[in-house]
Amino acid sequence: GAQQSVTVANPVSGASLDLLPHFQLEPEDVYIVKNKAVSLACRATPATQIYFKCNGEWVHQGDHVTQHSTDRGTGLPVMEVRIEVTRQQVEKIFGLEEYWCQCVAWSSSGTTKSQKAFVRIAYLRKNFEQEPTAKEVSIEQGIVLPCRPPEGIPPAEVEWLRNEELVDPALDANVYVTPEHSLVLRQARLADTANYTCVAKNIVARRRSASAAITVYVNGGWSTWTQWSSCSTSCGRGWQKRSRTCTNPTPLNGGALCEGQNVQKTACTTLCPVDGAWSEWSKWSVCGAECPHWRSRECSEPAPRNGGQECHGPELDTRNCTSELCSHATPGAEDVALYVGLVAVAVCLVLLLLVGVLVYCRKKGGLDADVADSSILTAGFQPVSIKPSKADNPSLLTIQPDLSTTTMTYQGSLCARQDGPAKLQLPNGHLLSPLGAGRHTLHHSSPAAEGADFVARLSTQSYFRSLPRGNTNMAYGTFNFLGGRLMIPNTGISLLIPPDAIPRGKIYEVYLTLHKQEEVRLPLAGCQTLLSPIVSCGPPGVLLTRPAILAMGHCVEASAENWSIRLKKQSCEGTWEDVLQLGAEPCTELYYCQLEAQACYVFTEQLGRFALVGESLSMAASKRLKLVLFAPAACPSLEYNIRVYCLSDTQDVLKEVIQLEKQLGGQLIGAPRVLHFKDSYHNLRLSIHDMPSSLWKSKLLASYQEIPFYHIWSGLQPFLHCTFTLERLSPSTCELACKIWVWQVEGDGQSFTVNFNIAKDTRFSDWLVPDSEVGAPALVGPSAFKIPFLIRQKIISSLDPPGTRGADWRTLAQKLNLDSHLSFFASKPSPTAMILNLWEARHFPNGNLSQLAAAVAEVGKQDGAFFAVSEAEC
Repeated sequence: GAQQSVTVANPVSGASLDLLPHFQLEPEDVYIVKNKAVSLACRATPATQIYFKCNGEWVHQGDHVTQHSTDRGTGLPVMEVRIEVTRQQVEKIFGLEEYWCQCVAWSSSGTTKSQKAFVRIAYLRKNFEQEPTAKEVSIEQGIVLPCRPPEGIPPAEVEWLRNEELVDPALDANVYVTPEHSLVLRQARLADTANYTCVAKNIVARRRSASAAITVYVNGGWSTWTQWSSCSTSCGRGWQKRSRTCTNPTPLNGGALCEGQNVQKTACTTLCPVDGAWSEWSKWSVCGAECPHWRSRECSEPAPRNGGQECHGPELDTRNCTSELCSHATPGAEDVALYVGLVAVAVCLVLLLLVGVLVYCRKKGGLDADVADSSILTAGFQPVSIKPSKADNPSLLTIQPDLSTTTMTYQGSLCARQDGPAKLQLPNGHLLSPLGAGRHTLHHSSPAAEGADFVARLSTQSYFRSLPRGNTNMAYGTFNFLGGRLMIPNTGISLLIPPDAIPRGKIYEVYLTLHKQEEVRLPLAGCQTLLSPIVSCGPPGVLLTRPAILAMGHCVEASAENWSIRLKKQSCEGTWEDVLQLGAEPCTELYYCQLEAQACYVFTEQLGRFALVGESLSMAASKRLKLVLFAPAACPSLEYNIRVYCLSDTQDVLKEVIQLEKQLGGQLIGAPRVLHFKDSYHNLRLSIHDMPSSLWKSKLLASYQEIPFYHIWSGLQPFLHCTFTLERLSPSTCELACKIWVWQVEGDGQSFTVNFNIAKDTRFSDWLVPDSEVGAPALVGPSAFKIPFLIRQKIISSLDPPGTRGADWRTLAQKLNLDSHLSFFASKPSPTAMILNLWEARHFPNGNLSQLAAAVAEVGKQDGAFFAVSEAEC
């Protein structure tokens, strides 16, 4: 730093101190920025000479720039001297000591020294010693954002930016900056959600730290309960509910949702209303002098109660009892009634005669139109294998399918038509007779030539997407108009791409992904629960001309009175939307769903991310849980753990548990069981019993363990488990016998009888799914389908046009138990193709073609034997 000037008197001179040099300007500390030289100056009066000394050495006289003047006030001479200091001069002594300079002024009375001026090289490093980091904090919580600026000379000044605007603590009492440059927010507010940047600057440079995103979230809070609703039934036992909302406050910025149920249900009983009914009429009264007599009845058998309806009709009945003398009947009324009756009988006879004639004509006209022969498909559905055709076999039929046919739009009636023979004239040949030469082209070539041709075509396609690789829960493949199939092994999840679903001339690289539920946030409200895995197929936005079919498992015991089930799809913005309500009329033709006992098949023309979500409508609604027992395969210590898993009954969750247990070294010790878990708000309990106390003891302190209802019902945790820790009383004990009970309070339960040798028993290993399924995850072209392509095309062309007495695709749907989907099939250009696609999705790879052949044969449109197609051509 600067030092005070020092005056040295000349011992020889006797001059007064007033005549010693006095500095009017002393050199100041300076910084060298980059390569720019700095200037040092000093001025003294009276002075005869002034020189600079730097780090103890005199500066060369030629480096001084001197100016002389006279002080107007005193008339004394004034001398001012300047020198320049370069970066090279300072760097010569860098690391030894700091570079400094001072002036020495002479007069006739002596010398005077100025303060020292230090010359430093200015710099500012690039990297911050500590940068602020992103944080998520609850509202009203304190926030500290640390910042240690880069090293620099002179030391850097620090300021903070909030969304690129300067933070001024003077304007906001909730903010201050510590001496260590940390930014402190005393209480986080929603407005404090922003990107914060620490800025360090000096005379050399200005540095910015990485921005730290601060998210101030609000955890949700429950409102008060509403009043109980009225009982769901007006008679007998029902239920009533009350609700609350997560709005006190509403969760914001990713804040936690409210824990617990937003709906509570309780049983209620309502007295049934009893409608009144009349008693028997009393006897007629004695005839009076004025002709009439009367009789009465009462509304007493039973009397109305609990809001029941009163009896309808008269309570009193009167009539004349003295024949013509008191009769008030209109003359001729009996004759009018007789005529009306005769006319009605005549009309009925005429109508019956017309109906009989029409039926006779219809039967006579239809005798030649419908010829059913169940043998015609037997030869067509042969086992298919890809083999080269033999040139020396002349009996093989070489029929080539038309792979460039235009789309046909179905325009027939949904209901069965009663057309006459003129509507459809069947040929005298086979149902699927060979077509003319030159109309169909199916090229066969060697694998090498075909692969080269495929790669050449692939490189010229106008649409191609790249996908990530290496995920065990993902399948992907490249497809064209021939279609194909993707499968994720051991999960029951697959995607069927039918023929001509991809436009001709396009090649898509399609993927199928199973998501872990912790990776995808699916918001659920009320009594909603996740019923299926969350599955993505894509790429989204590609053009499909026919629906693909996504197959995945579910765990719901479906019934219309207990469940409202919806198909959800995630939009491009990340929000989940209901695209289909099962059982209701679809609002769009883009999606449809076939729900079966353990799987659902989703028809979709738009690929994306899907999940099946259910909302219980009564306490009888239930989900399937699979209960699985695992224990260590090796037990070197006295402790032995039995893990009881409660998981959603779908193949993908079981696969995940088995993979986890393989990592833990576990083995299955009992056959898996299924438990029906009801929406009754009761927890799941687990207990262990009947263990020989002389050999084993349990470390469980309570009589049972318990899993909360909501943890299971939400479905957001696909599997949960409880551990029973046992202890052997002797290391030689290997036989374990006990019972494990798993039950829902006031609900379903299951028991496991455990009796095995912990050292060598592996008899339950066969229950585990294999590490890999037979077949590739991606099948392209004809190999992906059970039905040979030629036969498929002939079935479609034969059954799509409306037939007499419903002998078309509608009857096929009935034979395959798909008649509840007729409206959806009819909305597509080829209803038969939709039926066959669904059959492929449901029955691959173990479908029985013979059963399908029998169903097609029973439709009644065939009139000849089905032609034979060789394996090579299929």
